[in-house]
Amino acid sequence: MKDLIEIRWHGRGGQGAKTVALLFAEAALSTGKYVQAFPEYGPERMGAPVQSFNRLSDDPITLHCGVTAPEVVIILDATLIGQVEVTSGLGEEGTIIVNTNLTPQKMRETLGIKKGKVYTVDAGRIAKECFGLNKPNTPMMGALVKATNILALEGVLNDTRKKLEKKFAHKPEVIDGNIQSIKKAYEEVQSE
Repeated sequence: MKDLIEIRWHGRGGQGAKTVALLFAEAALSTGKYVQAFPEYGPERMGAPVQSFNRLSDDPITLHCGVTAPEVVIILDATLIGQVEVTSGLGEEGTIIVNTNLTPQKMRETLGIKKGKVYTVDAGRIAKECFGLNKPNTPMMGALVKATNILALEGVLNDTRKKLEKKFAHKPEVIDGNIQSIKKAYEEVQSE
C-alpha cells in the first residue's frame, strides 16, 4: 500500500456518505491500519451535497487537514456531477467510482477524464434489491474494495457485520441486506 491513501466520498445528505466513511475506516482499523474518517458539512439538510473523507496508512497519520488531492473519489449520487467539482484534486492516475447504470466509458466522457481508472456500479438498484432502500453507501463500499484492493473483501464483510449487529441487533434483515449489497456491488462493479 502507498504510504498514505486519501479517499473522498461525494453524496447527498441522507445517503450515508459519513456512515460509509466511518465503516470503511473501522474495517481498515481492524486490519491494523492507521485511519481517519471525517465528514465535511455545515447546516446541510436532507438531499444537500455532502463530502466525507478517509485516510489510511500503515504508519501513524499526522495530517489533520482536509483532503485536497485524493487518490480515490466515490460518487454516491451521479446527479452531483456538474453541480459539484467531483474530480477536483484527483490526480491523473486517480480512481473514480460512480453509482450509475452507465458504463465506465460513458462516465469517463461525462467527467472529461483522460487518464486514471473509472468504475461504475448501479449501487442504488443493488441497495433496493438487497434491503429495500435507495441508500447506496454500503454497496459503494463493495465497489471500492474491488476497484482498489486496499482491503480484503472478507475482512470488510466481517467487520461491517459486527458493526451493524450492534446497531441493528433487532433487525437481522437490515444486517443481511447490507452485507449482501456489499458482495453484490463487489461482483458487479464495471471497469474499462
